[in-house]
Amino acid sequence: MYIISYDIGTTGLKACLIEVKEGIKILRGEYEAYGLYVLDNGGVEQEPEEWWKAMCDSTKRLMEESAVKPEEIDGIALCSQMQGMVLVDKEGNALRRAMSYMDQRAVNEYDEIQRHGLQIADANVGMLLRSLALTTAAPTSVKDPLWKYKWVEKNEPEIFAEAHKWLDVKEYIIARLTGEFVMTYDSAYATFLMETKNNRNEWSEELCEMYGVNMKHLPKLIACSDVAGRLRAKQAEELGLCEGIKVYGSGGDATLIGVGAGSTAVGKTHIYWGTSGWVGTVIDEQKVDITAMIAGIVGAEPGKFNYFAEMETAGKCVEWAKNHLVLDEINIYIDQTKIPDSPESEYQSLYDYMSAVIAGIEPGSNGVLFAPWLHGNRCPFEDSNSSGMFFNLKLETGKAEMMRAVIEGVCFQLKWMLECEDKKVSTSDPIRFVGGGALSPINCQILADITGRVIETVEYNKDAGAVGAAILVAVGSGEISSFEEASKLIPAVAAYEPNPDNKAVYERNYNVFKQLYKSNRKLFALMNSLNQ
Repeated sequence: MYIISYDIGTTGLKACLIEVKEGIKILRGEYEAYGLYVLDNGGVEQEPEEWWKAMCDSTKRLMEESAVKPEEIDGIALCSQMQGMVLVDKEGNALRRAMSYMDQRAVNEYDEIQRHGLQIADANVGMLLRSLALTTAAPTSVKDPLWKYKWVEKNEPEIFAEAHKWLDVKEYIIARLTGEFVMTYDSAYATFLMETKNNRNEWSEELCEMYGVNMKHLPKLIACSDVAGRLRAKQAEELGLCEGIKVYGSGGDATLIGVGAGSTAVGKTHIYWGTSGWVGTVIDEQKVDITAMIAGIVGAEPGKFNYFAEMETAGKCVEWAKNHLVLDEINIYIDQTKIPDSPESEYQSLYDYMSAVIAGIEPGSNGVLFAPWLHGNRCPFEDSNSSGMFFNLKLETGKAEMMRAVIEGVCFQLKWMLECEDKKVSTSDPIRFVGGGALSPINCQILADITGRVIETVEYNKDAGAVGAAILVAVGSGEISSFEEASKLIPAVAAYEPNPDNKAVYERNYNVFKQLYKSNRKLFALMNSLNQ
């Protein structure tokens, strides 16, 4: 069968044509970038029309360059960023820009509802305990969708009054494709308004009343592998496809990337390194660590959950290093190497060149540490004021050491989250590693050395989300019998063993790394709280 699978990321969309036969094969992929609008008040927004244009442009190119005909497409599925908020009218038109998962402007709205009486983790104890009882989680981060909803209600009442439904990113696209207003269980769980007690998976009237949410704004709930609807004629024409193709409920990136990594069995752990990053472990019983901001989120497979710890900026830190340490925006270059301008270059991208340079630096970056909190942090501490830093710079420190410190800093944060997960569940060894960060062998080796785990990669590292979405279609249609069977089609293609020679320096640096936030928490608040 042939599936078109879309990966709707933070900064761009990729359309993949995938064949599921005796295995899973990406026949072709097309990518389109779009904007991320960072506002002075802590807001982070995206334009839904840019998502749709990217989808149309990439799909047309995908089909024009493929031998597969539009009428041969068996299904459409999506893997998307999560915890966004798109308010739409009755026709499915977005009433304002989408508020990204990174949006943290609703500080006042959070404080008004949560910060009163006895508190735990900056949340009212009574409300916290009721949320935990019904959902095994709670909206304790200002970045959670509930507070975006409350922000619009208070600050944009005219727009809020026109709202028909509250959707997440892929749910907006599904509505555009099919005209149906639905939300999959994983997206609904991420609102912390869906009751999961006893696997009910229903909107909670009690929680909606407690937080002041109009239940009429909440769409119909469906499973990830359910058919949400069929592609409408106008949208089919805009995409260059055929009317009537089944569109599946699909899933969020936190739900499907683990599936695409082949980590579907209970106890299996995967690490994702894209714009953001996370550690996820499959569990069969919901757990929560409210102090470390880790929760067992609803998975794609009924009865399974992802014990999920997230960091806001992983690959974004490496992009920052590329832009500010490598490209040097003041245009003063010591080394005029141009990568990959020359067709004779051995490097396919500037990131490959960066990896080669970093590989020449001793583990531990000559004592330099980098804190990867460029847009605040979630786990194991929630603090929108926390910021990135380089620690222990010296006269002899160069950019190459700083670049390696960025990679090591991301890996230290991932190790910290992995250790927090180990307090409640058993994480696996080996660990599957996917995302753009997994394309670099030096990143994989550093991650293995720092975590002390065997790190495995798969064939479609960067497209694990799209592969996971395609698996949903294959399982939902009966082409593949189960998620367990699908995981057998995703073997590891490389494995990185921890180098014991690097253990001592990384343990020393890691112990200091964990103290950087505690030592600077009050200073972060002093420097950054006035910016909100």
